[in-house]
Amino acid sequence: MTTRNTTRALVPTTRPYDEVAVGDTLPELSIPLTRTLIVATAIAGRDYQDVHHDPALAVDRGSKDIFMNILTSNGLVDRYLTEWAGPAAVVKAIRIRLGAPNYPGDTMVLTGTVTARTDETRRVEISVTGTNSLGTHLTGTAVVELPKVVDAR
Repeated sequence: MTTRNTTRALVPTTRPYDEVAVGDTLPELSIPLTRTLIVATAIAGRDYQDVHHDPALAVDRGSKDIFMNILTSNGLVDRYLTEWAGPAAVVKAIRIRLGAPNYPGDTMVLTGTVTARTDETRRVEISVTGTNSLGTHLTGTAVVELPKVVDAR
């Protein structure tokens, strides 16, 4: 039996700065909003606010159910950017504002567009939006630093 080294095929590539232009759109990312995702990520971030894990208390406080916290939304934006940019990219800033809550049983769809480039630092600014069935969950901008050339090893 012969085996081949298939590790290379599994390693994601990084997008080089020179291949990114203002106006480029990032592919959509759909994220199912499960109760487990909402509760587990709140607890992992040490956010023990009851509105993120206790449905009855969330309802008592005026919500229809538990809802996602901002740290999780921010982390999902980071995931979205790094999946697009690749492992050698560095997320330098994420600035988001929340709108409609992310409730269990819904889906958040992240979209993005490159809005600026800075040649001296190889940084791109990306406008990011996250929507769900209620409307816009988040809007904001992010800055990602990309390598000049990707190592072709």
